[in-house]
Amino acid sequence: MMRGLVLLLIALVAATPAAARVRTGIDVLEDQRFAPLREMTARHGGHLRLGVLANPVSRDGQGRRTIDVLRDDARAAAPGLEVVKLFSGEHGIDAATDDTNIDDKIDKASGLPIVSLYGRTDAERHPNARQLAGLDAIVIDLQDVGARYWTFQTLTKYFLQAAATNKVEVIVLDRPNPINGIAVQGPVSTPGIEDYTTPFPEPMRPGMTLGELARMFNAEERIGARLTVIAMTGWKRGDWYDDTGLLWINPSPNLRSVSQATAYAGTALLEGTNVNIKGPGDAPFLRFGAPWIKGDELAAHLNARAIAGVSFLPVSYVAAADKLYPFAGQRVEGVEILLHDRTRLDAPALGVEIVAALWKLYGTAFQIDRVDRLLRNRAVFDQIKAGKDPRAIASSWQADLNRFKTRRARYLLY
Repeated sequence: MMRGLVLLLIALVAATPAAARVRTGIDVLEDQRFAPLREMTARHGGHLRLGVLANPVSRDGQGRRTIDVLRDDARAAAPGLEVVKLFSGEHGIDAATDDTNIDDKIDKASGLPIVSLYGRTDAERHPNARQLAGLDAIVIDLQDVGARYWTFQTLTKYFLQAAATNKVEVIVLDRPNPINGIAVQGPVSTPGIEDYTTPFPEPMRPGMTLGELARMFNAEERIGARLTVIAMTGWKRGDWYDDTGLLWINPSPNLRSVSQATAYAGTALLEGTNVNIKGPGDAPFLRFGAPWIKGDELAAHLNARAIAGVSFLPVSYVAAADKLYPFAGQRVEGVEILLHDRTRLDAPALGVEIVAALWKLYGTAFQIDRVDRLLRNRAVFDQIKAGKDPRAIASSWQADLNRFKTRRARYLLY
């Protein structure tokens, strides 16, 4: 009887979903009973007008939107606190749009205005004095994905710059690096060519959280914003997202899993070229193709390279009928990346291997000049075009990478 009861209890425990081990920034803020916001409210004379930069990932461990937690719970803890405006970046506040222009709108749940910072021009992607007018602080709760060209990094830097100029405080609610915070990989972007996909001279895979990056930008660029980072609890640098117990919520239409995010840190180099790498179909960033690619040939070439952690399967598929992506509705050949051991994979080096293979096998049929749009390292790009072996190219960036690691160490929180 007792043994049967024990077995029943074990079965019930096994069937019960485990609570997330990691408490993200918004969870920690709740655990602290919003003490940092209460102190900030007092510092601002008993009134704290907040703007919130968010998307669907911006939720606490109970699934409540950060926006609503701040409007309800934080306001109850600090009666002078008020959320007055929302901001959104690339893909919009619902992370459902893959477009180059997203308009302002109204948040249906709260009735608050949403200011879109993903317009067509550079100026439309920077928060300005008019948009920050009347605000005392900005809360940033976004999910970085571990790649330098993920534009939430840049948007965070832009907010730090605008906040410093306009005397607005910045609070970053930290979240995990989904592809772990140990691996630091890839060529460092060339200093002085910063743009919307290159906020700072950093490698393609910096191995940092958004809170850590905010600390680095603020100090290294001498921005001087009044920055508070609410650190996570329970997160270890070696954790991948699926180690945390947190629910995966797509941060963009084309990143739907940890595996895709892992590949994205390298294969996104094909974005903007005449290769189909993303879209509504299966496996964005793990599968790519074009009408001029021979799948068997490319897979054989890449498999012969014996790239650690992956292999390649030739595929033929019809590209999604979406005009945003190359070869919409056409049948293409290419390869699918089979991820065998993510801990051994150097994703940026994989990206360079793929670019080099396409250039070697297909020459000018491949729009290689568009690769530097995200690579942002001309020396590496020139070596690829010159036909240098990808492993030798990877060796050439190690000295810069080691220097970055030294700088990075000063800003790590975990």
